[in-house]
Amino acid sequence: MSAQDPTGRPPGGREPTEEEMRAALEEELKRVRVEQVVTEATVSILNVAVLRAGLVPGSEGERDLDQTRMGIEAVRALLPLVEQALGAEQARPIRDALSQLQMAYAQAVQASGADAGGEAPPEQPAEGPGPAQRSGRLWVPGQ
Repeated sequence: MSAQDPTGRPPGGREPTEEEMRAALEEELKRVRVEQVVTEATVSILNVAVLRAGLVPGSEGERDLDQTRMGIEAVRALLPLVEQALGAEQARPIRDALSQLQMAYAQAVQASGADAGGEAPPEQPAEGPGPAQRSGRLWVPGQ
């Protein structure tokens, strides 16, 4: 039987001491795996980036394309680790959400007349489709 009640408090209902809280935290950290933290961080970054893209209803005023781009780059960097930890099939929802976010970001950048760095591009004559469109590959920020 544990020395704590189900709420995590020591017997008697008193607040835990700093030492008891530290010991409980250390025990929790012993159970946590790094891949768990990486996966949770990746999902959190993705959620914040979606919010900063203005894709959550009511978050249009929170739109920040620089933050969105940073979130995309961070998730792209962490995704191989997540796929290694979870397997490609279980990580597919994260990859799909990232793809949708990248497409929304590209559309928002195009609509705002800004480049991937957030600055307005110089005026250039239209010369037809760019290299990504000609190749049929998806444009990815930062590549």
